[in-house]
Amino acid sequence: MNTPAPLLDVEGRPEVVETIDSLREKLRGRTIALVPTMGALHQGHLALIDRARELAGTVVVSIFVNPLQFGPDEDLEEYPRDLSADLEALSQHGVAFVFAPTVAEMYPDGVTQVKVTGGEVGELFEGRSRPGHFDGVLTVVAKLLGIARPDFVLFGQKDAQQVFLVQRMVADLNFATRVEVVETVRADDGLALSSRNRYLNAEERHAAAAISRALEAAASAADRGIDSVLAAAQAVFMDERLVRLEYLKVVNPRTFLPVDDGYRGPARVLIAAQVGAARLIDNDAIYLN
Repeated sequence: MNTPAPLLDVEGRPEVVETIDSLREKLRGRTIALVPTMGALHQGHLALIDRARELAGTVVVSIFVNPLQFGPDEDLEEYPRDLSADLEALSQHGVAFVFAPTVAEMYPDGVTQVKVTGGEVGELFEGRSRPGHFDGVLTVVAKLLGIARPDFVLFGQKDAQQVFLVQRMVADLNFATRVEVVETVRADDGLALSSRNRYLNAEERHAAAAISRALEAAASAADRGIDSVLAAAQAVFMDERLVRLEYLKVVNPRTFLPVDDGYRGPARVLIAAQVGAARLIDNDAIYLN
């Protein structure tokens, strides 16, 4: 039997779908690109969506604040939620459907008994700072892939550890989906766009730009080895009293494990910092000579 041709979406406000069964019915026979989000959409999300439109006839954006990836002392209740504003932001980007399920729709029996875990890498860096975070991320992404069955799923490079773990999950569990990664979108001062940037006041927003400056300093020192990379990045934070550095690490992008002193080749610098009420992360690729 011939598969129906994918239907190309038109500009306009996307249709909101709240149930799994309904989304599956609407997506039958289409070529699909899925952009998973927690809402509070910004230009970084829109860059993912624009890339998704290049890949598939039908773009689906999921908006779901996933409780599994928040720790007991994190900002689950405070996390910004404004579906109306998100739909308005999407209205001229060719999104066909917004999947906006309730927690009860995604987890009808409460906390799921079966979870996907991130293994060793899932317990490092963000996983160490936020225990259980990546188990929650991978579990909800696996559910979304099972629900929408997309040809493509898109993520931003800003969440580098998440990207690595999703790519490994898709490969290890043989999902029939291609992971597409879109480069980090930045403000004019270099700060990576994030939904949590809205927690910053004007003074904190100015101070937070030190994170991207530290990544630039690290890249400029890469030809002198890892010690110079770390020293150059740390120096940027010395006079930024509003920025509390949580971790600064250099990892091998193939394994996402820390590199040793003698490592030479491609690497990625990871930074996490607390600025006021906002916990911010960023990263950049370097080459260690």
